[in-house]
Amino acid sequence: MRVVGRSAAFFDLDKTVIAKSSALAFGRPFYRDGLITRRDVVKSAYAQLMFRLGGTDEQTMARTRDYLATLCKGWQVDQVSQIVAETLHELINPYVYAEAAALIEEHQGAGRDIVLVSASGEEMVRPIGELLGVTDVIATRMAVENGRYSGEIEFYAAGPAKATGITELAELRGYDLAECYAYSDSYTDVPMLECVGHPTAVNPDRQLRKLATEQGWPVLAFRHPVPLGRRLRDRPAVPVAAAALSVGVGVAIGIAWYGRHRRARASSS
Repeated sequence: MRVVGRSAAFFDLDKTVIAKSSALAFGRPFYRDGLITRRDVVKSAYAQLMFRLGGTDEQTMARTRDYLATLCKGWQVDQVSQIVAETLHELINPYVYAEAAALIEEHQGAGRDIVLVSASGEEMVRPIGELLGVTDVIATRMAVENGRYSGEIEFYAAGPAKATGITELAELRGYDLAECYAYSDSYTDVPMLECVGHPTAVNPDRQLRKLATEQGWPVLAFRHPVPLGRRLRDRPAVPVAAAALSVGVGVAIGIAWYGRHRRARASSS
């Protein structure tokens, strides 16, 4: 890859860089440490259902944002950071796509900055970035008062807001967006993909695959999650060319999944 001017590569996180929802991964320790109650499980399952039925309209995103703010209100920031730090290597490291890691290294080798872009909270996204040698993130930021989340969201990094964050960072850093790259699996991230000159769909959902085909965007399939230690020993784990075939909603998914898991265990015992 050849750099023309200063540029960056922007990567959505869930199902693009890692093979699961980042917030889903932390749902279990959040439940274990008392941040999430059984009542939250029911409410979160409903919120996730509404998100799936409502699609990507502004009203649905606003409801999801408001629910997230209410859910996290009063949580201690240090406690959340400690949970993430203690469970990161167990819950995230084994699920980083080898293809994504190789592609990130390729862009870094070409001199581009790498930016992770995610609706998950910055407290989750930044440590995941550090696993990959990435220091720049665009993520949801919660307002904090006296060491606790206040129930207000300063920036909700979902939908069009991802494009806003990318544009603002480009202006700050002097990126030429026409020379920048973006990668995502979700139709909700179309604004993010459209704001750069080189959009790519990765493991796309049905709507995004259809749009990518219509627009002539490249489509990649990432299929090989490999732990970091093995990736370093065997690099490159999976050539990128071989893959070329053409705390937000994830928190709700995580606690809903954990609630179902506990109920299933209880019923079978």
